[in-house]
Amino acid sequence: MIDKLAEVGGLLARGKIKHSYPHSWRSKAPVIYRNTPQWFAAIDQAVGDGQDTHGKTIRERALTEIDNVKWTPKSGRNRLHAMMEQRPDWVLSRQRAWGVPLTCFTKKGALPTADDFLLRNAEVNARIAAAFEDEGADAWYEEGAKERFLGGIVDPDAYDQVFDILDVWFDSGSTHAFVLRDREDGTEDGIADVYMEGTDQHRGWFHSSLLQSCGTNGRAPYRNVVTHGFTLDEKGMKMSKSLGNTIVPETVVKQYGADILRLWVAQTDYTADQRIGPEILKGVADSYRRLRNTFRYLLGAVDGDVTPVEPADMPELERWVLHRLSELDGVVRDGYSSFDFQGVFSAVFNFATVELSAFYFDIRKDALYCDAPSDPRRQAARATMQLILERLNAWLAPILVFTMDEVWQERTGGEGCIHLEDIPATPAAWQDAALAEKWATVRRVRRVVTGALEVQRREKVIGASLEAAPTVFVNADVAEVLKTLDFDDLCITSGIAVSTDAAPADAFTLDDTSDVAVSFAMAEGDKCQRCWKILPDVGTHAHTGVCGRCDAALSEIG
Repeated sequence: MIDKLAEVGGLLARGKIKHSYPHSWRSKAPVIYRNTPQWFAAIDQAVGDGQDTHGKTIRERALTEIDNVKWTPKSGRNRLHAMMEQRPDWVLSRQRAWGVPLTCFTKKGALPTADDFLLRNAEVNARIAAAFEDEGADAWYEEGAKERFLGGIVDPDAYDQVFDILDVWFDSGSTHAFVLRDREDGTEDGIADVYMEGTDQHRGWFHSSLLQSCGTNGRAPYRNVVTHGFTLDEKGMKMSKSLGNTIVPETVVKQYGADILRLWVAQTDYTADQRIGPEILKGVADSYRRLRNTFRYLLGAVDGDVTPVEPADMPELERWVLHRLSELDGVVRDGYSSFDFQGVFSAVFNFATVELSAFYFDIRKDALYCDAPSDPRRQAARATMQLILERLNAWLAPILVFTMDEVWQERTGGEGCIHLEDIPATPAAWQDAALAEKWATVRRVRRVVTGALEVQRREKVIGASLEAAPTVFVNADVAEVLKTLDFDDLCITSGIAVSTDAAPADAFTLDDTSDVAVSFAMAEGDKCQRCWKILPDVGTHAHTGVCGRCDAALSEIG
């Protein structure tokens, strides 16, 4: 045609244009556009169902309910609110060979604007619902379906059967109905405690669920919405098979166990994109190992019958531990209720590894191993460790599900399950702010003593802290605090002196604790063969080579 136009001089110009045709991002096939009629949900028209507490239209209800939902992170609220403000009517129909049918009948010859265009008949709808309940959605496509659903109610020949399917987002947006409303183990009000998915679901599942529920129930289907980022490799790159940087969960589980993968999730800030890789998993596995060692120590310490001890009868150190348990109980409960799993794990992990393993356990191992079985200090320590174990077991159960079940089985001899237990109640009486303030001072001084002993150990002067009997120089107020305690036991030395005199010029100090100084000295006496303390009275008792405390313990044990 162009050539003929050119021959007769009827063509002003000619040229070639390269046209890029749209293709499907998934299948890479060309996209064919068709102008077809569609079904819409009008989100700015009054629904007219009498459920107008939060608004008369779907959009009004959705915008109101967005502010009644708790969003984690809070930015999720703004994102969905902006989308809901600007979105057009919802296109409900799709033209595909599979899917859930719209189950509509339209009157032949009627315009879509006519009141009787769409068949609205409760009896017909009841027939369709009963058939779907018994046979599934395929009942719509069976031969004679139109006559089956309309016969005896309206004239089947007067109506066309619609074979469009529902938007799949309407399917997913309806999950609250058949998961929460229609099941015996659902919720009484049909509202979910939490919806959790990736950040892309603000325009997906969260969005369609809100629209669908506001249209059918007049309110949101959820109380909380938690969104997480996407998982990247260690370098922050998107995972891709072509790049060979994918991390398969099954592989991680086989190498480390499922709890390591769960712990990795708990350690990440899931509100942003997370990174994972071999080196990161090694770090997670190390954290897990340290926690597991804490539980092994506790299980060993409380093995056998544990005599309960009232907090008022416990030494100050144990009462301080109970105070910390009380503080952590609030942190854990608040963290779980706000979906701050990273905060929960960080608080519990630091408590277990720093305050327990490196402080409390380190101090009390002497009492556990060397005190007489009936000694009040040993009994208080074991009773406290029992309370610690109960709470750590419950606090970490949602994260380390398998390991905490193992701990529970070991504790109880195989009875019951930790995942059917509530977090133990922690008495408010355990809180003791004054005691906590006192022990903050004690730990500050102890840190200087430990630093001074580490210098001597590094220089090969001593091999263990029990070989030392240093002098600590503090002010009068701190001295009064330390004199109320067995400070040598707290510092794990064989002896210690507290002085308010001026410290020697060569005394050890720390930059951030200049009001505390430590002067090193070796302990005098012989080494007890049982507790390893170096004391003057070793060898003067009935049992050979032991100190007075160990002699009494051996006499009780027999």
